[in-house]
Amino acid sequence: LLAVGVPACAVPGSPANTTVNAKKVLVVYYSATGTTERLAKIIAQETKADTFVIRPKQPYTSADLNWNNKNSRVVKEHELGVNNVSVELETTKVPKFDTYDTVFIGYPIWWGEASWVVDGFVKNNNFTGKNVIAFCTSISTGTGESRKRLEKLAKTGNWIAGERFPSSFTETAVKTWLKGLGL
Repeated sequence: LLAVGVPACAVPGSPANTTVNAKKVLVVYYSATGTTERLAKIIAQETKADTFVIRPKQPYTSADLNWNNKNSRVVKEHELGVNNVSVELETTKVPKFDTYDTVFIGYPIWWGEASWVVDGFVKNNNFTGKNVIAFCTSISTGTGESRKRLEKLAKTGNWIAGERFPSSFTETAVKTWLKGLGL
């Protein structure tokens, strides 16, 4: 059972200096079309987590996301290679990031990879002492090596196997997954 969002407090009937260590959860996500955002909001609600939205300085338009157009932004970025794309973000700094015990990181899958929009956030934060759980959405593509690639970029944290959800996911499926994490 996840005890989240509750401040550490004195245990009734115990000495005043004894506290219970509460878990604090953060859900970080990038959503291109709203699907990952819908999933992130369910996770945040169920875990009583805070949220942080990853926002590119230059937002992606519908035309930018048209993977059928060889001149679209995502196609051009994909052709550069996931390790050669850098998307400038509005910020990667989460207030009081060091206070979180568990960080969920959500993203859409683009060509079998974590959307490279999340890379800057992962590279610029220290996950030492945190459980990190990746979750993603995809219409048809699997997760590929997305979590492993992000884990390499982070270099820190206890990365726990996450989950890929189809765009037609149900709230029940998300709740079942969260219960199975055993955090």
